[in-house]
Amino acid sequence: MKIFKNQWSNIILIVIILALLIPQTRKPLQVFANKVFAFSPEVTDEAEREQLSGYNWVLENSNEKRVNFSEYQDEVIVVNYWATWCPPCIAEMPSFQDLYQDYKGEVQFFFISGEEHETVRNFLKEKRFSLPTFRMLSADPKPLDGYTLPTTYVIDRQGNIVIKKIGSANWNSQSMRNTLDKLLQS
Repeated sequence: MKIFKNQWSNIILIVIILALLIPQTRKPLQVFANKVFAFSPEVTDEAEREQLSGYNWVLENSNEKRVNFSEYQDEVIVVNYWATWCPPCIAEMPSFQDLYQDYKGEVQFFFISGEEHETVRNFLKEKRFSLPTFRMLSADPKPLDGYTLPTTYVIDRQGNIVIKKIGSANWNSQSMRNTLDKLLQS
């Protein structure tokens, strides 16, 4: 019995490693870890903010209707690149859902996925999310870049990128809400 008392830490470490190696347990553990370590995104200093090269971007919503990004040029916009198979993306979705529920009439949200609409709809239905999802039909305006998932941009009414966050974050934080409130007032 004394042997096991000294080995508990090793046993726990081996169990964690095995859990990370098994696909059925790896993804939930990654989602959990991303939720625990997700912090509020930081606002970019005004002098360092990039600006959209334009709003010429054609998207397709989940109902397969074409949407022109240019229709939202003078609005506060949140663009999130994500996928249903991406653990950090899944981890931040509940915070996005809460933020979306409170700001959907004032801020334009674009959740961009390269997956089939049916896959995305099934995921949202299973998780009980009502986020507006899109697929790109044309290239995104620079400097937007969705090659790393998740990547999120918060854009002000003048086309300045106020927040650029690569990786998961807590989007429903008070500081994020304060940032959106400030952008909506300007």
